[in-house]
Amino acid sequence: MSETRIVCDLEDMEPNSARRFEVAGQAVAVVRTPDAVYAIGDRCSHADFSLSEGEVDADSCTLECWKHGATFSLTSGEPQALPATKSVPVYEAKVVDGKIEVTVS
Repeated sequence: MSETRIVCDLEDMEPNSARRFEVAGQAVAVVRTPDAVYAIGDRCSHADFSLSEGEVDADSCTLECWKHGATFSLTSGEPQALPATKSVPVYEAKVVDGKIEVTVS
């Protein structure tokens, strides 16, 4: 079963930033780049740290874990740099009427 939730207004997030939200009991890192919004699981698969505290790279469409530097694709959740070797979940995120909506299955 899927659940869709409005997490915030688009203007509440600066471009190239990430914030943590709870959606359907899941910790989700919502990321805003200058051109899009993304949602991925908020826990690094390497060492269980919050990804929403990491650095967004809009050019490579990745989010870097602040603790050990693993990076994850915002589109696939796949790790792009060690030490992570396992993917994180990816969720649907979109902007509707100026608000960011996230759907978790």
